[in-house]
Amino acid sequence: VPEQPTLGNTDYAFEMAISNIRYGEGVTKEIGMDLQNLGARRVCLMTDKNLSKLPPVNAVLNSLAKYGINFQMYDNVRVEPTDQSFLDAIQFAKKGEFDAYVAVGGGSVMDTCKAANLYAASPSSEFLDYVNAPIGKGKPVTVPLKPLIAVPTTSGTGSETTGVAIFDFKELKVKTGIASRAIKPTLGIIDPLHTLSMPERIVANSGFDVLCHALESYTALPYNQRRPCPSNPINRPAYQGSNPVSDVWALHALRVVAKYLKRAIRNPEDREARANMHLASAFAGIGFGNAGVHLCHGMSYPISGLVKTYKPKDYNVDHSLVPHGLSVVLTSPAVFAFTAQIHPERHLEAAEILGADIRTARIKDAGLILADTLRKFLFDLNVDDGLAAIGYSKVDIPALVKGTLPQERVTKLSPRPQTEEDLSALFEASMKLY
Repeated sequence: VPEQPTLGNTDYAFEMAISNIRYGEGVTKEIGMDLQNLGARRVCLMTDKNLSKLPPVNAVLNSLAKYGINFQMYDNVRVEPTDQSFLDAIQFAKKGEFDAYVAVGGGSVMDTCKAANLYAASPSSEFLDYVNAPIGKGKPVTVPLKPLIAVPTTSGTGSETTGVAIFDFKELKVKTGIASRAIKPTLGIIDPLHTLSMPERIVANSGFDVLCHALESYTALPYNQRRPCPSNPINRPAYQGSNPVSDVWALHALRVVAKYLKRAIRNPEDREARANMHLASAFAGIGFGNAGVHLCHGMSYPISGLVKTYKPKDYNVDHSLVPHGLSVVLTSPAVFAFTAQIHPERHLEAAEILGADIRTARIKDAGLILADTLRKFLFDLNVDDGLAAIGYSKVDIPALVKGTLPQERVTKLSPRPQTEEDLSALFEASMKLY
């Protein structure tokens, strides 16, 4: 550990924290045995209303029944959760006095379950104690949590591998979250059979999240340039900046996305493509869960939080919502054109993986080349034409910028620092893509 004088300078170390993961077709049937092996007596099963009627939840219920597991089901998780929907789930968890948790769903379900587990284990904590600063107090988690088994049903968030839980903070109309290694699932059960029930647009939007996780973690500020250096390892953030181990996972995830995402969207029967995207989601999760993300995600939180009337195709919800992956990818061409001044070679490498011919490319054009490659990728997949197409206009830019400013946990990982004027320009450049 550095002697006192160097603390407060840049960090000098990084740490890899990953959930155990198990992959295989039909592997969900083992979950009852896992809970038996844990000695679980009272299990909380969390999912959402749509999923509760679909095959993935059915597979879990069958396994719980087969192995005689005593459980209570909470199917009230909100797609794109809010502070209130987190609090409702936390209340259920506190009352149930559970000794294990199972989350079956996309990022919304897994994140809600992480929060429920955390606050049930720390019943005297205020809600804002663990929420990221500057919105909450960002306290380190020191209480022991109960085992949590996550069964992802989308191929996007990678939440089965990470210690991050995201929600909409309604009062400020902004997304924020809780980030701590302590809340990562004990085990992620990655069963590609669950992806077969995903509608086309959910495959697309969750795939865009994987794409941006990989691109952002690979281009993030390097870990040894992040400040301050923590005075105690418990204060080293989950998102530490790009590092040699995360780079491997991010690049591999990007290659899988380039090869399989379009196939997985266009043909629901393409089991190879859907299975590979399910795995890519976890690969990218391992990468960004330790490196972090930056501007696409930082800017996406107000895009989701300030939604007016947009309702996406294929999402069976009773409220307006911008799916997380869509809110992230719409700013990606503008963001990478902006960040490419720093580490242009990484931006160029990403563009090549996504199909660009870079044989005659000049390094100073790296950002424009990656931006054009992304635009073409999105155009081929019928993605809405920028923020204007989902209900925003120039008059919304100040509110979008204001919603991005508190996202320092991720915006400070951008390789290129940004002013409010820069953010305004990025939102303006994202109003139309094509």
